[in-house]
Amino acid sequence: MTIAEVSRKYGMTQDTLRYYERIGLIPRVPRNKSGIRDYDEESCRWIELMKCMRSAGVQIEALIEYVALFQQGDSTIDARKALLMEQRDQLTARMEDMQRSLERLNQKIENYENGLMATEEKLRGQ
Repeated sequence: MTIAEVSRKYGMTQDTLRYYERIGLIPRVPRNKSGIRDYDEESCRWIELMKCMRSAGVQIEALIEYVALFQQGDSTIDARKALLMEQRDQLTARMEDMQRSLERLNQKIENYENGLMATEEKLRGQ
C-alpha cells in the first residue's frame, strides 16, 4: 500500500507515518524499486499497534523502547512483557483517575439538575 492509502486507512497524516518510521516507532517500511514506501501487512500491523497504544496514552519513548527490544529478538521477551505490564499499570491508574473525575462531574451535574428542579418548583408555586 502507498503512504496515501495507509494514511486514509488509519486516519493518520502522511507526516505522522513518516515521523513514526523516522524515530523508530514502527520498523523501517519496505520500499519499491523507485524508493517509494510500500507498506506491507507487517507494517500495517505495527501501525495499528502504535495507533492503539498512543490512543491509550502510552508515551512514545516507551513504544520506541518496545520496538527496539522486539527487533533484538526472543532474548528480550521478558523485558518486553515487563514494559507492557508497566504501561498497563499506568493506563489502569489513569482510567481510575478518569473514573473518579467522571463520578465527580456527574455529581456536580446532578446538583445543578436538582437545584434547577427546586427553582422550577418554586416558580410553579407562585
